[in-house]
Amino acid sequence: MFWRDIKNEPKEVLNWRLWVSTIVFGLMGAARGLDEGTISGTVKHPSFIKQFGLEDPTKTESQLANLKSNITSMVQIGCIGGAILGFLVNDKIGRIKSYRLMLIIWLIGVIISITSFHGVGQLYAGRFIAGLGVGMTSVVCPTYAVEVAPANVRGLCACMYSGSVYLGVMIGQFANLGTTIHIGDNDRNQWVIPTSVQIMWAGIFFIGSFFTIESPRWLYKIGRNEEASSALSRIRNLPEDHPYVVWEVNQILTQVNAETEKLKFWVALKELFTTYWYRMLICILIQILGQWSGANSVTIYAPTWFELVGVDTDLDQMKLTAGFGTVKFVASLVCAIFLIDALGRKRSLYTGIFLQLFALIYVTCFVAKGGTQAAANGAIAMLYISGIGWALGFNSIQYLINSEIFPLSVRSVATAFIMAFHFANQYGNSRALPPMNVTMGDWGALAFFSCISFLGLLFAFFMVPEPAGHSLESIEELFSLPWYKIAHYKFKEATLEEKEAKLADVQTQHVERA
Repeated sequence: MFWRDIKNEPKEVLNWRLWVSTIVFGLMGAARGLDEGTISGTVKHPSFIKQFGLEDPTKTESQLANLKSNITSMVQIGCIGGAILGFLVNDKIGRIKSYRLMLIIWLIGVIISITSFHGVGQLYAGRFIAGLGVGMTSVVCPTYAVEVAPANVRGLCACMYSGSVYLGVMIGQFANLGTTIHIGDNDRNQWVIPTSVQIMWAGIFFIGSFFTIESPRWLYKIGRNEEASSALSRIRNLPEDHPYVVWEVNQILTQVNAETEKLKFWVALKELFTTYWYRMLICILIQILGQWSGANSVTIYAPTWFELVGVDTDLDQMKLTAGFGTVKFVASLVCAIFLIDALGRKRSLYTGIFLQLFALIYVTCFVAKGGTQAAANGAIAMLYISGIGWALGFNSIQYLINSEIFPLSVRSVATAFIMAFHFANQYGNSRALPPMNVTMGDWGALAFFSCISFLGLLFAFFMVPEPAGHSLESIEELFSLPWYKIAHYKFKEATLEEKEAKLADVQTQHVERA
């Protein structure tokens, strides 16, 4: 179905302008990944531990766990504010200017962090400010991707963001590995250099933003119709009077005109919890179940988890952590390119959750009971499999579905609210794990994550809809059904002849109006 639908699209639609724009926005998921990848190893570097007192003998085990989790999770606190800030500017100044603003904020935060010399106060401030920029990416980038992408590659374009999270994780973890090998334990550059990679990334993509095209849907929304038509024509690589472009414009304007009165913030917010309550419920549950399934904790505290399954030296932990980041990145690429549109959102999600659940159960049993070296090697492999499951499942959908199931009038505010909730959950999860390991025991935390993953499996089957391959505007048809029918509703697939007839009809209407 997927490849046949692609062939039915005009060949000009998949062009270099589309790919440049979606890559520039999509690869900014790496902002979050670079932080997660670097901080996971940074808190293990002897130079960082010494500078910020992570092994202070005057502090209790609980106090040290709290200090470590505060440093690690400070970016997530900033991300909550960043998601809200992203909404406030995204509809006000546009997608591209919002993108540049978030890069500047992120850059300032990173510079403040790496210039911290005494105490944790400046480090906290820098990581919080960096988090504001990182949080903005979760609103600005997926929204842009789903707005400019043709329906049949929307999953691929939007999943560049979620996939690039693990590109950033991989780069950050390999940077940590490199400084562990080549820089002495008493040199603060051991943690400063990996963190500084974020500065280079921000600079490269700030330049890249000047080669992107503004979202036509946003331009139509604010009434700049001529500019919007020109932008859509350029990004589709088709003339403005081409039937495909005319048809898409007609769909967008129909929805924009129907929603004119819903553009004010408080009206849009009210709509989220009345008209769109079931969509909000789906997205909120994705965030809760995804974050508390434990996969994010495994990423942020990866060296600690490898230590639990018998990997003793810091260098070996860093090597396995770098490999773990690579596996998640490759898995996310495979999912984005081959699965999320072809297999669909729903089947991708519950396949990924099943893999994650299976792996977590094995690791839980091993940590609880111990075993042979072969069993320990199996536990290491299962941590990798849990990462593959996460990349295929919750990670592939947690940014995409937020941006594609809401109509244009409330898309930014919905995405902002959900991503603020996402980062609040991520903060709670990363903040809670060290104390959880102290109070519940290592296997107790893993058992908790396994139970949440099982609930996620039920949720994926009974509640998650399938919007793959359909225009953003046509998804309204899905949610006009009673809530209990939505998860298993199948769109009637249009034949090639029906699509051509629709395009010809729109073209005729366009000529008659002219």
